[in-house]
Amino acid sequence: MKALYAGSFDPITNGHIDIILQAIRIFDMVTVGIAVNPDKQYLFNAGERIDMVVKSLKNNAIGSSHYEIFQYDGMTVNAAKEVGASILIRGLRAVSDFDGEFQMVQFNRQIPPGCNTMFFMPDEKNFYLSSTAIRGIAKMGGDVNSFVPKHVVDMLRSHYT
Repeated sequence: MKALYAGSFDPITNGHIDIILQAIRIFDMVTVGIAVNPDKQYLFNAGERIDMVVKSLKNNAIGSSHYEIFQYDGMTVNAAKEVGASILIRGLRAVSDFDGEFQMVQFNRQIPPGCNTMFFMPDEKNFYLSSTAIRGIAKMGGDVNSFVPKHVVDMLRSHYT
């Protein structure tokens, strides 16, 4: 069975990696979908975000036979259909995430019909990580070493200096 874990990954965090590792233990193939939304401002371009994901997964000694990277724009359910994924992976960090995710599940079940969602919770040490928070900390010169892989720290530093 194939699953799609989609997001902007701007940048990828240890929480994202945690969820990918969990999903790889369950599914035959996990597609990591790098979303490109022309209406959204990204810190890193799609190529840089893909590179971050690839390096992060290689750093965790995950063989590429367990995952693939897919760049897409448009609706995530359409991306799932395009890559042949029957499950959408979503991360839940806090109860506040649940309401929005629950609404999205209801839409995703109908457009197209049959698209299911599985929720994963990151390890407690990664529970409150978000790409937005990481960008904010890095922008202010804070230490993000315990929140993202080393190569992402380096990319953030080079961007903000």
